[in-house]
Amino acid sequence: MPDCLPLHRFEEFLPLLDVDRQAILAMGEAPVELPRHAMLRREGEVPRHVYLLLAGWVASSVLLPGGERQIVKFHLPGDLLGGPSMCLAQAADTLTALTPVTVSRVPLPVFGALFASSPRFAAAMFLSAQRERVALMDRLAAVGRTAAIARVAALLLDLDERLGAAGLAKGKGFDLPVTQEHIGDHVGLTAVHVNRVFRQMVDSGLIARDRQRIVLLDPVRLKGMSARQQRVMARDNSWLLREATA
Repeated sequence: MPDCLPLHRFEEFLPLLDVDRQAILAMGEAPVELPRHAMLRREGEVPRHVYLLLAGWVASSVLLPGGERQIVKFHLPGDLLGGPSMCLAQAADTLTALTPVTVSRVPLPVFGALFASSPRFAAAMFLSAQRERVALMDRLAAVGRTAAIARVAALLLDLDERLGAAGLAKGKGFDLPVTQEHIGDHVGLTAVHVNRVFRQMVDSGLIARDRQRIVLLDPVRLKGMSARQQRVMARDNSWLLREATA
């Protein structure tokens, strides 16, 4: 039982009942620790599990026709990994540990059983999936239509927000345990260009950087230049449960 699982991603839209929380904590297999660079699942494999990320960072990536890698998401503790491939015969992405990680596998039949037994859990996961879709829409628009510094600024703001929600952002900063190549593969830049953007941000007083430590010195300016959409999450989602609780 992954009793160390952060539950904030499961309660973004609906407060879960105690019975639902216990069911979520019980659905995973015994947690396993994996080293950096370990592959949880390769693109093209038959999807048999989703994964609860208990600690560490994981990249979800796809291989492009020319052999390049596109990182579509940096996963953080508390995230549920591998969900999009549940609708496919073969996994759409590769899940790779960017740091040492702790994960718990959830067999798809167990995940499906929880959907069937808990309408509240199913509703929460449905809304979470819609949020992920909006985030991908915004990132696609940003990568296609914004300058390099805007893309990196949007990424730093997103990570700061998500790490804060997980209780992993300390003070005004956070640790960024990924390489400039990883960042480039995520925002569509070369590692050299990413390094240039970071130097520009430091010189402009936007951030402070000490090895892996990033401090956002001027979040307001970062938000202004990032063109990042400030989405407001819906607060009243009771409509989704009315039929199930009637």
